[in-house]
Amino acid sequence: MVIIMKLLLFNFLILALLAGCSVGPDFRRPDAPATDTYTATDLPEKTASATGASGNEQRFEIGQEISDQWWTLFHCEALDQLIRRALAQSPTIAATEAALRQAQENWRAEAGTLFPTVDTNASASRQKISGASFGQPGGFGPLTLYNASVNVSYALDIFGGKRRSLEALQAQIDYERFLVEATYLALTSNIVTAAVKEASLREQIRTTQEIIEVQGKGLYLVKRQFEIGSASRPDILAQETQLAQTRSTLPPLERQLYQIRHQLAVLTGAFPAEAKGFPVFDLNGMQLPEELPVSLPSSLVGQRPDIRASEALLHAASARIGVATANLYPQITLTGSYGSESSKLRDIFTSSASIWSIAGGLVQPVFHGGTLTAQRRAAIAAYDQAAAQYQETVLEAFQNVADVLVALDTDARALKTQADAESAAANALQLTQKQFQFGAASYLSLLNAERQYRQTRLGLVQARAARFADTAALFQAMGGGWWKRGDNP
Repeated sequence: MVIIMKLLLFNFLILALLAGCSVGPDFRRPDAPATDTYTATDLPEKTASATGASGNEQRFEIGQEISDQWWTLFHCEALDQLIRRALAQSPTIAATEAALRQAQENWRAEAGTLFPTVDTNASASRQKISGASFGQPGGFGPLTLYNASVNVSYALDIFGGKRRSLEALQAQIDYERFLVEATYLALTSNIVTAAVKEASLREQIRTTQEIIEVQGKGLYLVKRQFEIGSASRPDILAQETQLAQTRSTLPPLERQLYQIRHQLAVLTGAFPAEAKGFPVFDLNGMQLPEELPVSLPSSLVGQRPDIRASEALLHAASARIGVATANLYPQITLTGSYGSESSKLRDIFTSSASIWSIAGGLVQPVFHGGTLTAQRRAAIAAYDQAAAQYQETVLEAFQNVADVLVALDTDARALKTQADAESAAANALQLTQKQFQFGAASYLSLLNAERQYRQTRLGLVQARAARFADTAALFQAMGGGWWKRGDNP
């Protein structure tokens, strides 16, 4: 047993001496992009403002920290509750977290190969041996043979192949961890966007129903005028066509509303039928954040989960080059065993029954038909592919941010224009109402003014919803502040 202990100590000493020796490239994180801006043209310090709800200006705060619970900035308790439920019950998050645990256990399993393997063995056999194999007539036995031993085997990681394999598995853990964060961010963003969409659809449906009611009154009036001869048949057909066209827009809006409700249910880990118990969202129940944190371009690559996940894949590909390179070098294995063997059970632990062995083996690849060198070239090509995919991910991330920033600016201006149009339509309606009271305008003119006002209201609702959706998209594009969360895996 003393011999085995010495063998183990010798192996650990060699491991310590060679711990820093690993062939293949050492991974280095890619440098942050040299660009200092996102868009081709300078954006204003703040967006345009408009009168009415959701018309407040928003300021671009360069370099400001992002809240890890950014959705709370909308100040909608129903939305907060729904997101908390989703984070607790979402099967999508549960699946990515399980994949992370699997990657961690795979790393632990591979880490065990850096240490010697120790196995114990005990056996008992009854046998009869023929003497023919020894050139003797007759045979020996029958006899009983008892055996007890400890076997030690250790493959020296001289050129770091196993350590590079562990490095690749650690990078896989990082990849799965950032996938969890990306899933977390996508889930919260999708819920906010869906809630805003629901609120917008509900307002559009209400406004469309009001327009239908107004147009129905107009049709009734035209028919009465036709009866007394002051309107023609084409006038009736034109009014009926307009009413039918407006009615045809209502079912698609209702369909989208049901689909959004079903989507919210599934996002929170519930069945679509359970959506009837979910809160009802309204744009007036949300506040538009006034401060918009915009991370520096040099910081974005460290904040976006998709970029970090792509970087982890690049790291894994780099480590696999080291694995393929180590396979070209000699592989050394040390083995040892110590035990006892006796024909009598009572003598198995006596000194005369002891057996032991120490052996070392070296395998040097000589000719494998070009397999090993081809595998190394394949690993290098896989690294080049991962590097190109990383660069593509970075470029798409910067495009995403640029698109959102432009949308925030242009949609704010669009809301201002739409608010002005709605205000003008409201003034026109008010003027027509006064004219109608004094007999200076017909009832049909009054109905047309009401219809135009409702139409501008539809555009205003859509413009308001766009600003909420743009704001949520910005927080998502900036990474969502996951690095500030205490429970991130």
